[in-house]
Amino acid sequence: MSDTTLTPDPLPPAVLGVENSLGGRRWAWRGAAENPAVARAGAALAQQLGISDIAGRLLALRGITPEQAAHYLKPRLSALPDPSCLVDMDRAAERLARAVQAGECVGIFGDYDVDGACASAVLAAFLEELGCPVLTHIPDRMTEGYGPNQPALEAMVAQGAKVLVCVDCGTASASVLDPMSAQADVIVLDHHKSEDALPAILATVNPNRPDCRSGLGQICAAALSFLATVATRRALRLAGWFATHPEPDLRPLLDLVALATVCDVMPLQGLNRVFVANGLEVMGRRQRIGVAALLEVAGVTKAPDASSCGFALGPRINAGGRIAEAALGLRLLRCADPLEARQMAERLDAVNRRRQGVEAEILDRAMQEAAAQKEAGRGVILLAGKDWHPGVVGIVAGRIKERFNRPALVGAEQEDGTIKGSGRSVTGLDLGTVIIAARQAGLLKTGGGHAMAAGFSLEAEQLDAFHTFLDARLPDAATLPDRVDLMLDAVVSVAGATVELAQDMASLAPFGAGNPEPVLALSHVTVIRTDRIGRDGNTLRALLKADNNARLKALLFRAEDNPLTATLEDTTRPPLHLAGTLRAEEWNGRTDVTFFIQDAARA
Repeated sequence: MSDTTLTPDPLPPAVLGVENSLGGRRWAWRGAAENPAVARAGAALAQQLGISDIAGRLLALRGITPEQAAHYLKPRLSALPDPSCLVDMDRAAERLARAVQAGECVGIFGDYDVDGACASAVLAAFLEELGCPVLTHIPDRMTEGYGPNQPALEAMVAQGAKVLVCVDCGTASASVLDPMSAQADVIVLDHHKSEDALPAILATVNPNRPDCRSGLGQICAAALSFLATVATRRALRLAGWFATHPEPDLRPLLDLVALATVCDVMPLQGLNRVFVANGLEVMGRRQRIGVAALLEVAGVTKAPDASSCGFALGPRINAGGRIAEAALGLRLLRCADPLEARQMAERLDAVNRRRQGVEAEILDRAMQEAAAQKEAGRGVILLAGKDWHPGVVGIVAGRIKERFNRPALVGAEQEDGTIKGSGRSVTGLDLGTVIIAARQAGLLKTGGGHAMAAGFSLEAEQLDAFHTFLDARLPDAATLPDRVDLMLDAVVSVAGATVELAQDMASLAPFGAGNPEPVLALSHVTVIRTDRIGRDGNTLRALLKADNNARLKALLFRAEDNPLTATLEDTTRPPLHLAGTLRAEEWNGRTDVTFFIQDAARA
């Protein structure tokens, strides 16, 4: 019998030989970038579509076939599924249709994040256009907590609601919703996982409920609300309602679906790609007064993209639910008065700046404690602080997850001794399922979520046991590298970093989770000039030069605490390899190209 020891396959060579960049990362090819078959498939796609060879290869790397290519580059609404594939959708749609026909009041209870606000706004706008009276409620994170609560639901019933719809919440709320069924018909439109018994209500539409075979488990609650409007409109059409009433156009609602899909970090593939691509087109018309006001306040002057949703709109809408007025984001999305919308947008912008300050106060200490846990060998990072604001712990968890490449959970200890918190996970480790299991094991008071994000609460004395449970249920977390490899799509020259190439790559947008923006490497470049720009001087602008004297403008964000900054500003001008994204930008009628630096290495 052989005693040969099996050894793991060696890693393929690092791109440009970068094993440990200035950012502490190895540079690796995305997928099978060096596979000759990918190059051939990419060349065929480039010829078929009339795009550059690099853009064709990027499509091939994403597994796009010639038959899929046209739809991938131009996602069509004709690809929307039949909403009836979702369990209970027909029951929900039939009841909403009856509410429209009878002019009944509908109460909508949403979560306090972007998805909850957008899902509420989608349903409210649809029903109001059809003449239905609508009540909405977004719970206060501090006083009401997450999910439906009986006082808020009963208040809507007291105001006349005959139907209650919980959006982006409710699947795990049987104890609250079951008693409400005696007072109103209750519908849930949710996407969060739950291993508990479903509520005994009229309809629970959730692609992640165990008996749903729709295959739509990766869509957000706003997308579910949109599909509910599609199904309800169809029910009304079959009932002959539109013979005497105008039929609503649902496409204007897609800007809200796109915003929620991006901000809830849903993978931008398949149906989500259809929603976001078409929704961004709607958003670009700036016809929704509240969204237009927020884009203006956030300084977004170009056509909005997925980045605008994730970094400009989303944080500001979320800020109200985190540390101020929970319903302010929803009120803005529903606002029809430009002056009032501008005032609300400015308030959200101010609240978001306040949120950034609160977050900064916590982050330094949290990072130190996270580093200590990692050094101690913990696979999952779990932190809690007495003076930490519960509205920002989810953001802090996300920052820790990015810094250490570990699932991270951060809680705020309340005056009554309980800890309320949020967690963020890394790809491949399902945090939501583990949180539910911890609650079922009696370690948590409440808990739930999905694979990448979850919420929880527990008694402070259970914190250590909960941490041990997390490490045991997610053992692979301890073996993760400190930093994930930076995945590169191609190496180009400074001269080859053209507007045309940037525009070709932009055709693969929208970019985000599940469809990352292409990352390029520039080899052997010299930084010949740098200066600080922006309101706070935290953006570094650089001019790059290659040996052939070709030049390229570059930007580095968050320069103040970035490990790359010192080398980029080094007046000895060492030769560098740079990694980042290339984008075409229009300014004063002129289109130029900019390289956005993500990492660097000495050449």
